[in-house]
Amino acid sequence: MRPQGTSHIEAVRQGHQSEGLRRFGAAFPPARCLTITFRGRRKNLDLVARSAEEAQHWARGLDKLRVRLEAMSQWERLDHWIHFYLHRADSNQDSKMSFKEIKSLLCMVNVDVNDMYAYRLFKACDQSNDERLEGGEIEEFVRQLLKRPELEELFCQFSGEDRVLSTSELLEFLKAQGETGATLAHARQLIQTYELHETAKRHELMTLDGFMMYLLSPEGAALDPAHALVFQDMGQPLTHYFISSSHNTYLTDSQIGGLSSTEAYIRAFSQGCRCVELDCWEGPGGEPVIYHGHTLTSKILFRDVVQAVHDHAFERSPYPVILSLENHCGLEQQAVMAHHLRTILGDQLVTEVLGTQDPQELPSPEHLKGRVLVKGKKLPGSWGEDSRPVSDREEEEEEDGEAVGPAQHRAPSQAGPQAGQISPELSALAVYCCATRLQTLQPGPGPAQPCQVSSLSERKARKLLREAGNSFVRHNTRQLTRVYPLGLRVNSANYSPQEMWNVGCQLGVLWASPAGSGAAILRAFCSAPEGQQGGGAVALNFQTPGYEMDLNTGRFLVNGRCGYVLKPLCLRQPDTAFDPGRPGPPNTTLTIQPCPSPQVLSAQQLPKLNTEKPGSIVDPLVRVEIHGVPEDCAQQETSHVLNNGFNPRWGQTLQFLLRAPELALVRFVVEDYDTASPNDFVGQFTLPLSSLKQGYRHIHLLAKDGAPLSPATLFIHVCAQHS
Repeated sequence: MRPQGTSHIEAVRQGHQSEGLRRFGAAFPPARCLTITFRGRRKNLDLVARSAEEAQHWARGLDKLRVRLEAMSQWERLDHWIHFYLHRADSNQDSKMSFKEIKSLLCMVNVDVNDMYAYRLFKACDQSNDERLEGGEIEEFVRQLLKRPELEELFCQFSGEDRVLSTSELLEFLKAQGETGATLAHARQLIQTYELHETAKRHELMTLDGFMMYLLSPEGAALDPAHALVFQDMGQPLTHYFISSSHNTYLTDSQIGGLSSTEAYIRAFSQGCRCVELDCWEGPGGEPVIYHGHTLTSKILFRDVVQAVHDHAFERSPYPVILSLENHCGLEQQAVMAHHLRTILGDQLVTEVLGTQDPQELPSPEHLKGRVLVKGKKLPGSWGEDSRPVSDREEEEEEDGEAVGPAQHRAPSQAGPQAGQISPELSALAVYCCATRLQTLQPGPGPAQPCQVSSLSERKARKLLREAGNSFVRHNTRQLTRVYPLGLRVNSANYSPQEMWNVGCQLGVLWASPAGSGAAILRAFCSAPEGQQGGGAVALNFQTPGYEMDLNTGRFLVNGRCGYVLKPLCLRQPDTAFDPGRPGPPNTTLTIQPCPSPQVLSAQQLPKLNTEKPGSIVDPLVRVEIHGVPEDCAQQETSHVLNNGFNPRWGQTLQFLLRAPELALVRFVVEDYDTASPNDFVGQFTLPLSSLKQGYRHIHLLAKDGAPLSPATLFIHVCAQHS
């Protein structure tokens, strides 16, 4: 397995730890079985070894290789990448490169250069003058090919004539970057970390190679490395956070005929999802099942999903998980659900109010570490006179034009056969997340009801934010609100979660990326389909990649990817005057520009899109998008560069005026320009503006399914000025 494939491995599980092996692997001892899970949309790979020892060798070997690859620097990844293509271009595998093979190499790495220039570079490296490059000659050709003129110019600007950076010169560069708190000690530490040449390192000097290593490292990336860890206050009430949430988590594809799978929940948790949905229906043998009711989607057992929650919910993040129950079961099977939740989850399950908790607000993620909350209907009795429990989808049944106002009580026969039939056992588990109809955005005269959670369709939520933006924001400082995609999106298409974040909705639900798991044996084994999904933050369909999922991933990229992101202060204050429809005048100017000196906005090692046509080269352009309050949403793009995906350069400035920068996400997109049809997607990266570092930065691009496109990068200069 080559490094490019191994880098997509997410985990190696031993034993019967997948649906495929649990269903079809009973004939094989667990000690001989292992499952490889992948990032992105790739299916799981179930393997059966000839012996337990062989399975152990595979598991340990793959884990070591995965850890080693994750520890590789960008420079080492680039070296692996270019040598992989060198091996492919060496048609007769003689470890020598003819000019024809060099031309093939250039095409493979996505660059179309003039034959005369290519031959001149070839001859300059052909020291033996035999029309073949080998050994050190190939290394020199690669080094010339990978030269970064824009970085060399930048390096010379600070290093002077001696072509090395002293600690004081490096400190000068760091200050120009806007690195707050940079010191000589920090400059020395960077030299010791990134300098490749021992002699320079001993003399506390940084060469061009070390400078490139630094700028290609996480410390030189666009994302603030401090924000890659949990850096926010996790002691505030749950209502003060955006929470990564998934809609129809069990599905692997469409809502009409897709497969349901426990693997979908495992994938959601691995992506940091903290709120998952369980669509519960009556099942045979007294066992509730989960599927998309009244459709052809397959069914999985409720107890198997709860077991997956127990086993995997806290592998990626220690912060609380919310199980959003959409309950269509009768009283007997509701009692079975409650039994499974209590017995399988044990101490993980929150079954009563925390003793030290302020009744006026919800507990914090910190107080609920390692705990599971149930969101569901509650029996009348503890409710106020004007409150009543509802199903999660009751909002969807309302007329589109119906305003939020006094409750419109319907007869049980109109609401369905399960209306009002809630088992005491299941009702008791809805402690902090009690499903209620949203009757009004104004707080009632009685005590606060922080435990009430309203579920709204995207249509209803949009109506509220248009007609009562500030009231909606204030409501979301007090209570949790869950927004889910319209049921009409049968292909699991998503809505943009940004507009819901703008009013402080915590639980925006997304569909997850379709993926699955096949089965294979080192020798021979049947394959079994499975699926995987992830979570979002204002409920989206994680099955479907696209810019909506990119925004969701970007929002939860920070704070250690723990699934909780603290909302801006304007969305947490109970008496806030903020209204996303009227955010006030611009107060921030964001400039993505050719670096002031040298003039450059560049890309490196973009992937080839049409691998079936060896001569096909991308014509890349860069688009920068701002997603925030409506008046901040904008996009600008560069012109395209013809036939160069290897090292294209643009000399254009992109500038944006922002009114609510604390809510803005910045999405960098690279596309392959096409005159006759829509542009093809190449790669993207999305992050909060508040986590975007200023100065000279590399952006490490991601594929459509979220997998890394290493070593593909953008190199930009960022300047954000606040008035």
